[in-house]
Amino acid sequence: MSITKKLKERYREETKSKLKEKFGYKNNHQVPEVVKIVINMGLGQAVQNSKILDSAIRDLTKIAGQAPVVTKAKKSIATYKLRQGMSIGALVTLRGDKMYHFLQKLLCVALPRIRDFRGVSRKSFDGRGNYSLGINDQLLFPEIKYDEIDHTLGMNITIVTTANTDEEALALLEELGMPFKKN
Repeated sequence: MSITKKLKERYREETKSKLKEKFGYKNNHQVPEVVKIVINMGLGQAVQNSKILDSAIRDLTKIAGQAPVVTKAKKSIATYKLRQGMSIGALVTLRGDKMYHFLQKLLCVALPRIRDFRGVSRKSFDGRGNYSLGINDQLLFPEIKYDEIDHTLGMNITIVTTANTDEEALALLEELGMPFKKN
């Protein structure tokens, strides 16, 4: 049985029933679930050095397991020497099995590799049940080798859920194993 199946089955067998009992849902479709995970790398340095964008795309492909979409500047900003249409980032949206595989890797491998890690913030919810967190270094993921990188690149990870409130989303992510800070 693969790691992905374990997290998915744990959600179906344990987490769903616990959340249904905790919040008093009458219908199984009311129970919140993770819909997608969006990984975004904003690369302002790519304006001066296009090799950074190439290495970011390579690393993001290894981490996510699928090719990213290159994001372009919407308008020109002379102060930053940025022109409309320039490539300034990369974005991946994960759903289904790839999403569960990445979530398992994030929870069990990447986050524990952070130095002096005490948990992720409980305050990073958006008010609609979605959670965002930032990572400063792509080396946290085992696919990235230290010898292959030119620059350390950060990324924003957004976990989108069907939860209506932040409290429901917090309970969902805690049940899935997200290591939140203790108050």
